[in-house]
Amino acid sequence: MALPTEIAAHQISIAETDAQAMDMLDYARRGRTAWWLYLVTIGLALLLAALFGTVLITGLMLMGKLPSDLTQQMTTPSRPDVFFATVGEMFSSILAGLVLAARLVQQKRFTDIVGAWSWRMFGLGAGAWAIVSILAVAVDMAIAPSGFRVTVGPGTLPLAGLALVSLAPQAFTEEFVFRGFLTQGFFLAFKRPWPAAVISGVVFGLMHIPNGAPQAASATVFGILTALIAIRYGGIALTFGLHLVNNLFGAVVVVSAGDVFHGLPGVLSQATPNLMWWDVATSTLGLIIVTRIACSRVSREF
Repeated sequence: MALPTEIAAHQISIAETDAQAMDMLDYARRGRTAWWLYLVTIGLALLLAALFGTVLITGLMLMGKLPSDLTQQMTTPSRPDVFFATVGEMFSSILAGLVLAARLVQQKRFTDIVGAWSWRMFGLGAGAWAIVSILAVAVDMAIAPSGFRVTVGPGTLPLAGLALVSLAPQAFTEEFVFRGFLTQGFFLAFKRPWPAAVISGVVFGLMHIPNGAPQAASATVFGILTALIAIRYGGIALTFGLHLVNNLFGAVVVVSAGDVFHGLPGVLSQATPNLMWWDVATSTLGLIIVTRIACSRVSREF
């Protein structure tokens, strides 16, 4: 039989972890939170993002800063500078649109949606996913070594710089939208982590359907589990670190022939279409382990 002091200590531990998870609810409750205001905010954010993006792209084209084959460069990036600059601009416009719309419609501040921030958590997320990514590639190389070749060269270091400057706003915007704004809204509606995380993750996966079924499936699992982590820590710092490394790894370290980054001078190139679903499985397993560790002290609500 447990001693009274042990029971009390256990109850205190549960209360503390519940309080940490409740941080997300605290941030979600800030501002005006009627359900229909979320829809208005999303609609206005899309309009503002389109406006910001159009103005910037038009200005750059008039100044002759963009190539005539911009659309082709977005699908077959022979010029990394154009590709990454356009990606960074697009996601920065989305971020600016949502920040402004949330402020105007819901009176929510930028920090209300970001939630609890810690650079230590950002670093832990980045480090954890770097380890998972390296191990996953090592397994792939052991299974299909002929599918890899070394492509590192003079363009790799500039590529890393371009990718960091561009993919940082991309990853942050996606975390801000999906693990911040939407997860907060769903968590506020359901008051339970799992329903909020599942719906947020499914929406995130649907956005990746144009990239193919494997990426959509992987993105769905990614969205669900990172939403749980965001709820656990009351913010997107850890998930942003994880997401940023995931994108940088695919753009600079191991460039897949089946990905939008194909053809870029990364450290390695990978052409293993037969391992596509295997990669989904290994990344899912890695993310489950990371999530389990990150949420190991959370109450049974998780």
